Amino acid sequence: MDNRAEVREFLVSRRAQVSPQQAGLPAGANRRVKGLRRSEVAILAGLSVEYYTRLERGAISGASGQVLESIARALRLDDAERAHLFDLAQAAGPAARPPRRRSSKSYVPHQSLQWALDAVTAGPAFVRNGRMDLLAGNPLMRAFYKDCYDMPGQPPNIARFTFLDERARRFYPDWDAFAQVTVSILRTEAGRDPRNKELHDLVGELGTRSEEFRKLWGEHNVRHHGTGFKTFNHPIVGEMTLAFEGLEMAAEPGLTLTIYTAEPGSPSAERMQLLASWAASEYGNAVHAEPGRTRTES
Repeated sequence: MDNRAEVREFLVSRRAQVSPQQAGLPAGANRRVKGLRRSEVAILAGLSVEYYTRLERGAISGASGQVLESIARALRLDDAERAHLFDLAQAAGPAARPPRRRSSKSYVPHQSLQWALDAVTAGPAFVRNGRMDLLAGNPLMRAFYKDCYDMPGQPPNIARFTFLDERARRFYPDWDAFAQVTVSILRTEAGRDPRNKELHDLVGELGTRSEEFRKLWGEHNVRHHGTGFKTFNHPIVGEMTLAFEGLEMAAEPGLTLTIYTAEPGSPSAERMQLLASWAASEYGNAVHAEPGRTRTES
């Protein structure tokens, strides 16, 4: 992934979303660009037009934290967008190294992690990476993402399921919202780890096979996705509204532990219990690491 192009397209897309009125500037007439002009961003950030123009063209290597903060304020970036800008600048640096990410093909969870996942019995618990591979989980997770695991010839990947499997349209009642979140997570990961070949290959595959993905990828939206509620239409037990918590794993940089739970006593909790019963009969307490993998240490 071309970091200079990524910087350019991200900054252009963000200033297009800020109107002069929002920035406290006169709108004027005969504006040929959507949102702010480069010169207006430069003024708001306290930078020369020439310097900001170089930054927006991708020459962000060496930009100080103070400069990046000024640009973030001028463009009214949220926390996720600000972090993405800093990630892009770090990746562009001459001494930058890609974050240490384990290949999804070689990852096997620590035994203690699998024990912890299996100890969660009230809802799906799983580990994913930034490209949304499902790497480990409890039996309820395997039952919950049943269709995702059933994609022929493919390892379980939430992004691939979302865009390339028609069953996802049923599984996600608000498919458009799920699709936007999925692409935003992938775009965020691309900023953190632009040299990740597995991620690059996945983005290329989705962009080739899904027009919806291409459109959303071009919007350059990023987000932090750590907590909230989601509604699913499960093929076995029906509709469930679940709370989720995503936790960054200190021992495994780049991986996220996610747990879904239903409100106690709710119809969703009853359906989750039904799914747990089905999972127990179907999978038992089996460990769901991919067969044939060998463990590699950090």
